Amino acid sequence: MNEHLGSPPVENLSPVDNYLHGSWEALGQGAPMLVALAQLCSEAWVLHRRSSGGAPDDSPLGAVTTSELEPESLAILYAARERGIIEVRAVNSAFDAAARLLAVYVELDEERTIAFRDAKSPEVTLRFLAGFRNLCERGLILHHIFRDFSLSPHAFEIARTISKTDVQVYLDMATEFGLHD
Repeated sequence: MNEHLGSPPVENLSPVDNYLHGSWEALGQGAPMLVALAQLCSEAWVLHRRSSGGAPDDSPLGAVTTSELEPESLAILYAARERGIIEVRAVNSAFDAAARLLAVYVELDEERTIAFRDAKSPEVTLRFLAGFRNLCERGLILHHIFRDFSLSPHAFEIARTISKTDVQVYLDMATEFGLHD
């Protein structure tokens, strides 16, 4: 044991410990969560999971309706209805820990983005992250590279049926900013 840190010496680390030690930078970018979300998207897409989150079956991919989704999920879909581009990222340079949490960012258009995060109320950030996870699990989100995701074709269809008044209270929880803010 390392008497100063209360942990085993480096030569006694397990393969997992060595992996994590060597991946500190990846951990700082939220890689484990991003990988988990990407895997959910991939499994839903490849296995054609039922919209209810059940076992694979022959139902069409993305046979989800708005009544099956959480309000945070609906707000994300509504915000992404035009471009369909979503990032999940952290602000690892923020001073406050709550401001560093992974959050969902949606491109409203080529110059504006909306961030579903609230540094003063981390629960808001986490509820939208859970809403995004729900979309991934139901086959409504596709993972592309690193932290880049998009709506699936069926998600675009659903998004365009959502009324802004139905999700306005959730959109108001987000922060909108320009491309270079």
